[in-house]
Amino acid sequence: MLHTQARQTTPADHSSRARQTFTGNRGLDLEEPLIFEIGRTEVTGIDVDEPATTKTRLGTLQRNDAMGLPGLSEPEAIRHYVRLSRMNAAIDANTYPLGSCTMKHNPRLNEKMARLPGFADIHPLQPQSTVQGALALIEALVKNLLDLTNMSAVAMSPKAGAHGELCGMMAIKAAIIARGEEAGRRTVLVPDSAHGTNPATAALLGFEVKSIPADADGDVHLDAAKALMGPDVAAIMLTNPNTCGLFERDIVEIARAVHEAGGYFYCDGANFNAIVGKVRPGDLGVDAMHINLHKTFSTPHGGGGPGAGPVVLSERLAQYAPVPFIMRERESLRLVEHTEATHSFGRMTAFHGQMGMFVRAYAYIRSHGSDGLRQASEDAVLNANYVRACLADLMSQPFGDRPCMHEALFDDAWLKGTGVTTLDFAKAMIDEGYHPMTMYFPLVVHGAMLIEPTESESLASLDLFVATLRDLAMSARRGEVERFTGAPYLAPRRRLDETGAARKPVLRWSPPVPIRDAAE
Repeated sequence: MLHTQARQTTPADHSSRARQTFTGNRGLDLEEPLIFEIGRTEVTGIDVDEPATTKTRLGTLQRNDAMGLPGLSEPEAIRHYVRLSRMNAAIDANTYPLGSCTMKHNPRLNEKMARLPGFADIHPLQPQSTVQGALALIEALVKNLLDLTNMSAVAMSPKAGAHGELCGMMAIKAAIIARGEEAGRRTVLVPDSAHGTNPATAALLGFEVKSIPADADGDVHLDAAKALMGPDVAAIMLTNPNTCGLFERDIVEIARAVHEAGGYFYCDGANFNAIVGKVRPGDLGVDAMHINLHKTFSTPHGGGGPGAGPVVLSERLAQYAPVPFIMRERESLRLVEHTEATHSFGRMTAFHGQMGMFVRAYAYIRSHGSDGLRQASEDAVLNANYVRACLADLMSQPFGDRPCMHEALFDDAWLKGTGVTTLDFAKAMIDEGYHPMTMYFPLVVHGAMLIEPTESESLASLDLFVATLRDLAMSARRGEVERFTGAPYLAPRRRLDETGAARKPVLRWSPPVPIRDAAE
């Protein structure tokens, strides 16, 4: 089954791992201090003339002391940040199995298109007559998104997934208010396996959140969901495929139940990349769904900056879409900026989304075509099931041998009695050159390990990844605990106290206190 075999690494290798060098460097892996440790406050890489004396408007907030920022020459600055960049895990360097984040290769063509003059250098305050090409691209992307989802309208301004959730739920709230039912419909149903932003979004808008348990197969418990339906239900927020990497088999029945109760169906589209070209959410009864352009269509998760989370809306919600939105008037396009004469719930953000993300997504869709988008989804599912099948004899799966969608989920039952935890296993992956998979999520699975290989990995890269995990799994089963509990050994930094760093962050650097010599 496997075409490659990973080198066996045993605890006996740890002595060589600890070998020290005079510089702290390991060959071309260069040690790099903090910029505060190598910079000098009295120098800078550029020369700036002293500004003319002006009257300050800072009042008592005016700075009296030097800022104390470290200065570097240009070569020093370049070397500092290049050395730091080499410490990063990157999709351009290796397989990146982080589940629920779609860390896939993205064609450089899309980056080139986003940098074209007329897209990269426009300003949101330009007259609309001077950006007709950009508006035409957005209009074309809107049509593509509506075709792929079979929905009636799309709001393009949300910046990312959680912002899109807020947009969709605000449209639902506006519809409920328009019906005069805001006092009675105060409940939003959220499955236990949902993304954490779902209940947070509902609570932010003043709804009461009620959870729905999962059944033994990892789906939303249909009977439990139906039992919660009633005249108080405003909406259900459901992810499909869900966070267990499974397609919700009862989704049509759930949609029917919430509609019969008078509520709306919000679908979290974070995992849309698994079903693009295969399933249209509108056909399932979805009323609103956000689409992470920066996950599904081209840009790495988060986009290295601004994201984009357009929200597609059903006919029931289309009239409540936020402004601005594009309207065609004869041969020209304009942004409708105000809510007068519309049922829009208002404005979510200052401008109309993130142009760079729109260009990348449109280039991705156009270059793939309908058949290519469908194949990308099929390959993502195929790759995840390949990983699942190749590890099934060593690593336990919480929902049996059920085929998954775009990500394979394992639990920690197989680690029982080994002295190795999910965290230990993930840290040992770093020594092998892999960023860990998603750990301890979804919460409905104990010690979860969620692996998403994406569609862009080759058979050879998947085989090496699988062989590596098999080697680690067999090492854990043999009781080679030291390989795991001290990992990572080969990373630029050893295992950190992530909990302590999150709860007690040190946000200001201070010079280390010199240690006095011991008294004679």
